[in-house]
Amino acid sequence: MPPSSSVHASASGSGHATHHPHVEVGHLPSPWRPTAATPSLPIGAAILAFLIGIGGLVLILAGGLFLVNYYTMGAVPNALLIVHAVTALGAALLVLLGAVVLALATALWRQEAWALYTMVVILFGSLAFLFFTASITYLFLVLIGLFVYLLAVRRHFF
Repeated sequence: MPPSSSVHASASGSGHATHHPHVEVGHLPSPWRPTAATPSLPIGAAILAFLIGIGGLVLILAGGLFLVNYYTMGAVPNALLIVHAVTALGAALLVLLGAVVLALATALWRQEAWALYTMVVILFGSLAFLFFTASITYLFLVLIGLFVYLLAVRRHFF
């Protein structure tokens, strides 16, 4: 028996040689990495966020102008004041409320779910108030439309 025959024997003792083909892969696809989903901003939500933001800026401006006028003894002309019959505490609360409303508008623009649900709760409360005070007007119908619309586009918020 030639000496090379013992080299081809397998470890199992069967006497047959095992041959594993060597496979080379020249190019592998890049590894999969999850990408963040970026939902599109519905046009109605964008308009709503913009209008809410303008309302927040108006509240900040109204309270701020009153506070400047109050503490500088009339430095701001009365024609520029948006509110007249508030106290300094009331004007400070207007500024704070305006900041909260502006933050809500920014979160709606960024499609954050908490802002959507906050708006839904605010709209529901407004609808309940209008309903129980028998103030069913065009405003009531507009608020119902906004309420239904926000519920319909909730899948765009994360």
